[in-house]
Amino acid sequence: MKKIKTRDRILQTSLALFNSVGEPNVTTLLISDEMDISPGNLYYHFKSKGDIVEELFDEYEHDMVDLLAVPEDADISLDQQGFFLHLLFETVARYRFLYQDLVNVLSRYGQLQVRFKRIQKKKMLAFRTICESFQRQGIMLIEQEELDSLCEQLTLTACYWSAFDTLSHLDDRESVDPGRGVYQMMHLIIPYLAPDDREQARLMSRDYL
Repeated sequence: MKKIKTRDRILQTSLALFNSVGEPNVTTLLISDEMDISPGNLYYHFKSKGDIVEELFDEYEHDMVDLLAVPEDADISLDQQGFFLHLLFETVARYRFLYQDLVNVLSRYGQLQVRFKRIQKKKMLAFRTICESFQRQGIMLIEQEELDSLCEQLTLTACYWSAFDTLSHLDDRESVDPGRGVYQMMHLIIPYLAPDDREQARLMSRDYL
């Protein structure tokens, strides 16, 4: 087996600790103790916890930007949309420490605020692209004002679902199920679907539970 580099182990361990106990409660000493390495070894790779957070954000940003690049001219199916939502919530779950204490994390690491807002805009654009594809195909029947509101609600739910879900499982922060998020998102969309497509969407959303 290929040996994992110490730098990568630090990132993996930090991410697991941030997700399980919350980023504010994790120190570099806790990370080095968890890895059974000296603090000096950790500081050789990262000068501060902030550097670790920023590198993890780099990974999160890369994953999100790649996922949110939805082709504007594609005919997107309900199945493809469900898969997109599943991948989105899997990514949110992987970096959930960002979302569970979002305002405080972004307040402490101001350099990440603009980048996170840019990702939020890309999320809303991706939802709009999917809904407009549904409109073209006759899958979705929606007025422009309702479409604006729906895309904002989808973006809001995608952003804050992780924190809401965690409140239901405070005794077990590892109990993360992206499928519950997909279910909720699907049910925001269902009222605007054409009658023939609603039942398919309902059945698909139940599968994600």
